[in-house]
Amino acid sequence: MEIKVLGPLEVSVGGVSVVPSASKPSQMLAMLALNAGQVVTMDALTEEVWDYRPPRSGVPTLHTYILKLRRKLQHALANQGEVDSKDILITRRCGYLLNVDPDCVDAVRYDRLSATGRQAVNEGDHETASRMLGSALNLWHGPALTDVQTGPQLAIEAMRLEENRLGDLHLRIEADLRLGRHHQLLGELAMLCARHPMMENFCVQHMIALCRAGRHSQALEVFLRLRATMVEQLGVEPSARVRHLHHAILSGQSVVDDPNFVVNS
Repeated sequence: MEIKVLGPLEVSVGGVSVVPSASKPSQMLAMLALNAGQVVTMDALTEEVWDYRPPRSGVPTLHTYILKLRRKLQHALANQGEVDSKDILITRRCGYLLNVDPDCVDAVRYDRLSATGRQAVNEGDHETASRMLGSALNLWHGPALTDVQTGPQLAIEAMRLEENRLGDLHLRIEADLRLGRHHQLLGELAMLCARHPMMENFCVQHMIALCRAGRHSQALEVFLRLRATMVEQLGVEPSARVRHLHHAILSGQSVVDDPNFVVNS
C-alpha cells in the first residue's frame, strides 16, 4: 500500500486507488492513514467527521463508510493473493485500525527525514542537513490533505505538518547558505518572499543571498518591501534582527559575506 497525505490524498494498493469519491469516507480514510498501525477510536472518528456534532445515526453511518472502504480495498486486492480487506482495515473493540507499515505513509517518512536533518543542523553538519531536509521536502506535492474536507483533528495535523515544512525549508536554505550556494537560492527565495511577504526568515535569507551575489541594492529593496508590507498590514516595524542586517548592508560590513554570518536575534 502507498499512502500520500502531503498534497492530495492518495491511497493505492498495487497501483489501484482506494480513495472514495465522497467527502466523509475520504475524511475517515485520511484519519486512518495518518494513524497507520494504531487504533482510531469511534469517538475520534465521530468528532472528526461531524465536528463534535454527530447525528443520531452517526455510529451506523460510520460503519457504512467502513464497509465502502473495505469494498474499495477488496477490489484493489483482487490480484494480491489471499489477503482480505478485513486483514488491512481491522475492526477493534473501540474503533478501527489500518494494518499497514507506517512507512507506507509519506508523512511518517517526512517526519523521520526531518528529524535526521534537524539533528544534523544541531551538530553543524550542513551538508547532511541540506541533503536530509531536501529529501524530506521533496515528499511534498502541495498543501497537506489539500483535497480532503478536514475536521478538528485533521486540521490540526495539517497545520502541524505545514508549520514543520516551513521550518524545515528555512533550515535547509540556511544550510545551503552556509555551504556557499547563494546563487542557486536566489530564485527560490524570491518566490518564497512573494508567497510569504511577512515571513522575516525568508526575507533575511534572501537579503543575505543577494549580498553574497553582489546585488546589495536589491537586498535593500527586499528590506523596504518587507517593511512597507508589515507597516501597512500589521502597523509594526520589522524585528531588531532584520534592522540589524539592514544596517550591516547599508554600512557595507563585509561580515555579511561570511558564510558563518548569523543575524542577531
